[in-house]
Amino acid sequence: MTTDFSGLPTGLTQRRPLLWLNPAYDAQADAHSDPLDPAVSEARFARCAGLMRQVFPELRPTAGLLQSPLTPIPVFRDSMACGAAAGDWLLKRDDALPVAGSVKARGGFHEVLALAERIGLDEGLLGDDTDRAVLAGPAARAVLGRHALAVGSTGNLGLAIGMIGAGLGLRAIVHMSADAKEWKKQRLRRHGIQVVEHSGDYAAAVAAGRAVADADPMMHFVDDEQSEALFLGYAAAARELQAQLQAAGGRVDADHPLFVYLPCGVGGAPGGILYGLKRLFGAHVHGFFVEPTASPCMLVQLACGLGRPVSVYDVGLDNRTEADGLAVGLASPLVAPLMARLLSGVLTVDEAMFYGDAWRLETLEGIYVEPSAATGLRGPMQILDTSQGRAYVQACGLTDAMGRATHVIWSTGGSLVPEDIRQAFRARGRREAGAA
Repeated sequence: MTTDFSGLPTGLTQRRPLLWLNPAYDAQADAHSDPLDPAVSEARFARCAGLMRQVFPELRPTAGLLQSPLTPIPVFRDSMACGAAAGDWLLKRDDALPVAGSVKARGGFHEVLALAERIGLDEGLLGDDTDRAVLAGPAARAVLGRHALAVGSTGNLGLAIGMIGAGLGLRAIVHMSADAKEWKKQRLRRHGIQVVEHSGDYAAAVAAGRAVADADPMMHFVDDEQSEALFLGYAAAARELQAQLQAAGGRVDADHPLFVYLPCGVGGAPGGILYGLKRLFGAHVHGFFVEPTASPCMLVQLACGLGRPVSVYDVGLDNRTEADGLAVGLASPLVAPLMARLLSGVLTVDEAMFYGDAWRLETLEGIYVEPSAATGLRGPMQILDTSQGRAYVQACGLTDAMGRATHVIWSTGGSLVPEDIRQAFRARGRREAGAA
């Protein structure tokens, strides 16, 4: 089958930052038509809150629930000079999620909790109404200790799976790609989690992990490319964001549109979050993925159609980026079809942009995020200050509503970055921002 590359935007293969508007986007597309239901993960997180509170003391302030702050960033917004119609800019700080320190905690914790529940039910440790805190007891840990987890990761998903697995007594093995950061490998090892390094990219690490798990009936493989459990764990964030917006007096409707900017690697986390938001807010939420110019795998897949998998390598890009969590060559075959009509578009950013913006955010707002988590900070500017962005606003009939819009920029990681690495990131960010 021949792949049609004609839908790729001009400048993509030259690694130019750009905004691509999804021609298949349908504001009226019904996310409820798909059987995947975030209520499943919302109920599991609630059911397992007592267990999580017992296993992880860091979750006691939130009664065992994974939650992150929603923080206004008005000084950063004003520095971008977007004019009177800039609306409200908020940072959804999954970089501050306890235990695992990234958005990946949402999906990773949900999948492992689902596995622990299944083992508990199969082994007679649990009934449907049993307090899940039983799984923290010695009898349950002895049973769970006979089971293992495997995952392929560039870093953050490995940290999430490793931490929750170790916390519940499961043996965890993380297969990491060549571009994974050394400090993430060391953190995993300090917690007794086995790290297997691979010379290839993210896809090679996933394939290796899957092969090992397939050969061991006591090992569960967490498939970042195709896992519905991961996807639903991410989707549960939508209900949390809805509650936070309501608590702050925010509205989401035709006169108060919600724009969300989501860093994208393989697509599971941003896809799950947007899917959940679409089920809550429908046409009033406008979702944009953000990808490095070297690794725009979701843009490439959607622009070339869903007939066959298409990677960034197929279009001449090298997938080499310092945004390690986003260094993915091929989009998730589970998520790409789900996003075909729900995703408004994709914006791409280069190294100078996200390093510089991470430095600006810390300088202006006192918030540190790792560079890959700063990729979405340019999102509102791409909508407000580019011809493509203004065309999208006009096509959606939102021109008069933009002054009342809410822009949520999803920050995906950073709180666990060691101080010496932070200093190196800051130094480069200062240079990229053009500061003296």
